[in-house]
Amino acid sequence: MTKVLGIGNALVDILTKLENDLLLEELKLPKGSMQLVDALTSSSISAKSNHLEREMASGGSAANTIHGLARLGMEASFIGTVGNDLTGQFFRDDLISSHITPLLFFSETPSGIANAMISKDGERTFGTFLGAAIELAAEHLEEQHFIGHNLIHVEGYLVQNHKLLEEILRKAHQAGLKISLDLASYNVVEDNLDFLRDMVNKYVDIVFANEEEAKAFTGKSPKEALDELAEMCDIAIVKIGKEGSMIKSGQETIVIGIIESKALDTTGAGDLYASGFLFGYLNNLGFEKSGKLGALLAGKVIEGYGAKISNSDWELIRTQIDKL
Repeated sequence: MTKVLGIGNALVDILTKLENDLLLEELKLPKGSMQLVDALTSSSISAKSNHLEREMASGGSAANTIHGLARLGMEASFIGTVGNDLTGQFFRDDLISSHITPLLFFSETPSGIANAMISKDGERTFGTFLGAAIELAAEHLEEQHFIGHNLIHVEGYLVQNHKLLEEILRKAHQAGLKISLDLASYNVVEDNLDFLRDMVNKYVDIVFANEEEAKAFTGKSPKEALDELAEMCDIAIVKIGKEGSMIKSGQETIVIGIIESKALDTTGAGDLYASGFLFGYLNNLGFEKSGKLGALLAGKVIEGYGAKISNSDWELIRTQIDKL
């Protein structure tokens, strides 16, 4: 049976619904960005938002995608590092309850937390304290972690540790896995551009990018960025928000529309799009059907808060796959 492996920052999301964007301005966090913060700033975010409605959920970009694939019925594993604390235990338990094999390393450093602040218009801004998550190291990775999997999905946030990302990609390539990479965030791409382009050229089979990330990576408009990405890897996907997404492989380009939905919170939309596309790809459903499944999952996850789709919606999604 096909088995997928995810690797990324093992984070627990603390979702805060903002009444306005004044808190973002006070914390000097650009709306819509992912900013790394230290423990003190993370505590400050918590203290200044404790009067607002909040929820806790396991998160991290690659973990969200792997959760989606597992809920679609794929065998899955996840590699990451958490603290030896209640937050880390929460993350591990959530993997297990979702039928994902946890390949976790434990640290005495506190677990990573992604403070996800959700604006009234549904856009999310992250102040992320990586904590133990950043202690995932190239030295942790062994051949046995990759064997038995068909594809690895890697989050672009790991590019901030060049040695780690290159070791992941090299070992996955040696083990014969297809390699899928999500570019993660425009500011992460900008800060690591030359290295990231080199890694995509050498190792990556599938690239996911939104409009801003694609522009940061290529300096071009979405369609021109798609063309350039498709020259560097087998399959390029550029997501263009309300205009849907574009998929290109070789000379074939497919435009996918969106599934109409009411956006409460865009957290996880790109991650769940990747779940749907990769499920379709690994089950040979074709690019159009795979893209439509990605759009369906993205449309469903933004109807609620956080990067998880409700059990009832998953039941509905599974019945709709054949009709796409």
